Amino acid sequence: MQLIEHVQYLAFNPGVTPRGGGLPGLPVLKNVMGSLNLYGIIAAVGALVISALTWAWGSHSGGHQAEANGKKGTAVAAGCALLLGAANGIVAFASNLGTQVH
Repeated sequence: MQLIEHVQYLAFNPGVTPRGGGLPGLPVLKNVMGSLNLYGIIAAVGALVISALTWAWGSHSGGHQAEANGKKGTAVAAGCALLLGAANGIVAFASNLGTQVH
């Protein structure tokens, strides 16, 4: 019975935790992810500007479809910027929440 209890314990707690420095290239990967996040934020700013201009042009010219697309684009770009800016906090929150599961 002792072997079965040990296997059951390992099934519930394998003892694996995230640890930095285990593999080479971690600083490079962090740098790449930070750069991708920056490019994403720059793209969101560009999309926000274009969508706001489309919204204004559609509103001014009476183009209801352009106005609606500009509104949707503005909301999507703002949401993307919010998620990109909060990415570290969201991942940290989910990771901390995941460590509490037993």
